[in-house]
Amino acid sequence: MILRLLLQLALAAPVARAPRPVVVASKPFAESYLLTEMFAQLLESRGISVERRPGLGATEILFGALRTNAIDVYPEYTGTGLVAILHDTASRQNTFDHVSRRFMALYGIRWLPPLGFENTYAIAVRRETAARYRLATLTDLARASPQLSAGFTADFVGRPDGLAGLSRTYGMRFRAVHPLSPALKYQALASGAVDVVDGYSTDGLLARYDLVTLVDDKGFFPPYDAAAIVSRRLATERPDAIAALTLLSGRLDVTRMRALNRRVEVDHEDVATVARDALGDILGSASIMRGNVSERRAVPYARIAALAARHLWLVALALSAAILVALPLGLVLERARAVAEPVIGALGVLQTIPSIALLAFMIPLFGVGVVPALVALWLYALYPIARATYTGVRDADPEAVEAAEALGVTPAQRLMWVRLPLAAPVIMSGVRTSAVITVGAATLAAFIGAGGLGEPIVEGLALADTRLILSGAIPAAMLALLVDGVLVLVERRLRPRHLRNSRGQSR
Repeated sequence: MILRLLLQLALAAPVARAPRPVVVASKPFAESYLLTEMFAQLLESRGISVERRPGLGATEILFGALRTNAIDVYPEYTGTGLVAILHDTASRQNTFDHVSRRFMALYGIRWLPPLGFENTYAIAVRRETAARYRLATLTDLARASPQLSAGFTADFVGRPDGLAGLSRTYGMRFRAVHPLSPALKYQALASGAVDVVDGYSTDGLLARYDLVTLVDDKGFFPPYDAAAIVSRRLATERPDAIAALTLLSGRLDVTRMRALNRRVEVDHEDVATVARDALGDILGSASIMRGNVSERRAVPYARIAALAARHLWLVALALSAAILVALPLGLVLERARAVAEPVIGALGVLQTIPSIALLAFMIPLFGVGVVPALVALWLYALYPIARATYTGVRDADPEAVEAAEALGVTPAQRLMWVRLPLAAPVIMSGVRTSAVITVGAATLAAFIGAGGLGEPIVEGLALADTRLILSGAIPAAMLALLVDGVLVLVERRLRPRHLRNSRGQSR
């Protein structure tokens, strides 16, 4: 009785919990990285703990995460909110007011006052292309478009304020359209692989490659004023965070933003350092976040080691869960062969879904972070193990199975003592295949904030930094070899003794 009373009192007692860190996220391009890092450092300078999710995804993924409170703030643009999310129209004079009212009414999401600059789409061509085809406006481009190939980001291709809208308004019909990552489009244009790209008016790479941006003479693009957009949770529960973020409103003009972007995109300076310097200039505190930046960036090898450990942890959890499900499933299907192939075929269909698409499907169900990544990796790991288990047990040495049956061994005993040991090498081949696939797919977990060696790869792709890409890709490849090597040793231990002996004699 006393024990029950104490338990009830303990459960009823209020528990002091630290506030959840403010989750800041970005799109996968340099300016978004930079603004997000400025948000994060500004919050940290006010004593607010922060969790970073850089390069989380395109508009649809970020906005979906914001709606479910999986993230709390990211930099957005009024034109994107108006056209890509609301599928609406408004005059140039009241776009921000219209978007902020509609977002609050429909989603409970708040737009903070604009940061002070507009970053509209900039359709760019090489200077020699502009001279050859006499291009100055988008109307001119439409006239020449059948002779030109375009390289557009996937986000631009699929948005109503992107290629589809341009085609309707200007009648553009390019000879070919190639989807390109934000980091590669300018290189593709400079090399002549494509003739036209979509950029942003504040991109530092426009000046580096001496590109010509064409005038939107029909006023197709709406205003793209940059602003912090915050979740319902942050707006209602963290007034201190809102007050801190509002300090940046109206403090970033287009000239300053273009210079900051150039430092990141062209000079390849560290994003955290550039963000710290910008905050120091804007807010008059040259030492803002200096300690935190050096702590995060001073020891890159330690960072890679930590990311590799997290990567291995993700792989181990997903692979273990897959073995626990796929191994018994394969055994059950061996006993129900009539439905085995359809079930295993259904698992195989999962392998045809692109990894990044599968991760995106997880966000509406589980938000962002570790849980959706683990679920997606687990689904990818099931097929090779289930297929190998079913095939290995089904095709186990028939003579050995018949001999055991003649000796009066029960079906369960035949499975455990004969068929399963004989199938072990085949099953382990499935586990090894699944492990290598999971190590590779886990690099994409960084796109939804789960961490791992995909972080520097995603960051490097966004910033066109080969060094960063290799710092994640090479350890991931080495990790795949290491995991496979360990599983080879496990396979040798599980191989029946007579098979090990016969292999050694055959050599």
